[in-house]
Amino acid sequence: MKLHSLRFLVLGLLVVAAAFAAEPRKKLVMLISEPEYDTARTLPEFATKFLEKDFRVVTVPGAQVGDENSFTGMNELADADVVLVSVRRRTPPQAQLDAVRAYLAAGKPLVGIRTASHAFALAKNQKLTQGGAAWPEWDAEVIGGSYTNHHGRGTLTTVTAAAANDPLLRGVKLPFESTSSLYKVSPLRTGAHAILTGTIPGQPPEPIAWTFQRRDGGKSFYTTLGAPDDFKHPSFTTLLRNALLWAAKK
Repeated sequence: MKLHSLRFLVLGLLVVAAAFAAEPRKKLVMLISEPEYDTARTLPEFATKFLEKDFRVVTVPGAQVGDENSFTGMNELADADVVLVSVRRRTPPQAQLDAVRAYLAAGKPLVGIRTASHAFALAKNQKLTQGGAAWPEWDAEVIGGSYTNHHGRGTLTTVTAAAANDPLLRGVKLPFESTSSLYKVSPLRTGAHAILTGTIPGQPPEPIAWTFQRRDGGKSFYTTLGAPDDFKHPSFTTLLRNALLWAAKK
């Protein structure tokens, strides 16, 4: 190879390397409002430990206890690249729920954990708060599941692969056990692809993690895991980080 050709090749490689090095971090917005699983603590700790290299993380908190439903900073969704949801049965003001709808309608990705399957849906005996808005079809339209309830707590859930070669399982050591009670989420909706399965003694297996191609053109990842002990397990933290990178096309 001639010297000038080699120089051009080296220069080209340096330009490409510089472009990758200068790639800005994606904006990740975490919606957190649930009183059961302490994700107001575990998710920011997880983000600090595992996400700062690839994401600029913004937390949009909602009420963690009681019947308060409003979020602080919902305008952050307008330019978000990825949204992570850990919310349980909140009915925020219509304008705030509309911000979530607008984000998803643009075909942007969503990652949900644990109670995100019923993030904006009312329970059977729950009444809509004054000025609040609900999204009863959220689970079917955004998550891709059919959440009805969960099995009793206290029994370990054994987690195994439903799609062993899925790239989202790269680095995830299987099987492993979780203290998260097994959710009843079957059947999954059309467009869902199961990745992990959960089992407990004497009960049928349930999907425990899956991806979902939404009708708006966007994609979602959801896992029924997310209890505090899960965040101590490398298999779970690796799975969640993989899912966020997948959502961000990294």
